[in-house]
Amino acid sequence: MKHVSFSQLKDWYFCPFYHKLVRIDGLKGFRGNTFTAFGNAIHDTCEGMLTEGLDKPYDFFLKRFDKVLTELKSDGIEIDEGLVEKMEEQARPLVDLILPQLEEYFGEYEVVSAEELLYEDIDDSELKYKGFIDLVLRTPDGKTHVIDWKSCSWGWDARKKSDPMVTYQLTFYKHYYAKKHGLDPKDVETHFALLKRTAKQNNVEFFRVTSGQIKTNNALNFLNKAIYNIQKDKHIKNRLSCSKCDFYKTEHCP
Repeated sequence: MKHVSFSQLKDWYFCPFYHKLVRIDGLKGFRGNTFTAFGNAIHDTCEGMLTEGLDKPYDFFLKRFDKVLTELKSDGIEIDEGLVEKMEEQARPLVDLILPQLEEYFGEYEVVSAEELLYEDIDDSELKYKGFIDLVLRTPDGKTHVIDWKSCSWGWDARKKSDPMVTYQLTFYKHYYAKKHGLDPKDVETHFALLKRTAKQNNVEFFRVTSGQIKTNNALNFLNKAIYNIQKDKHIKNRLSCSKCDFYKTEHCP
């Protein structure tokens, strides 16, 4: 293992033994579904609109959505075609709202990067932290804004918006982006952009996630704890996650 990503950390938090099966033993766990296909397609559409100035972003979304769904089908994943039709219609207002809502939330901005790679040293470890930042903007006040797109149905409640295993993703991005570019973390702000398929209003919602020194220290302590246990081969089963696990009661985890 040469690096650690947030998705790996989520797997370890879900169940250290699941992490071992998927990340170390190389077994196939969750491979995606119609919902993740939608998320991938709308994410790529957002990126294309901001970096390439797509003339027909909705057409781009449809082509990308079909491509990802075809890949899932070839991997043996069953696709609900009725749901696909609904999602195609749900994407139309989202695509139309993304740029206006971005401007309303940030005002004047400059696109700095999209899908920017982070590959930074982790303190007291030989490993790197690896991540890809969806979007980085800069505003006239000198602030740098790190944004992560999240597709969902109707939105997130207050508990999910403050859940450490959701918000730590942006805490890590802020910490390692500032480290990469030699910035004061106080000049880097982080935001989730919720792309809500079924919401009656406010289909594109931006909200800020704050990460002060205490939260950053907690996140880094969690990272170091995960690394320590993985490297010590401590792959304890989290029985609370069994009912949601692809390997539950299989030959791999009887």
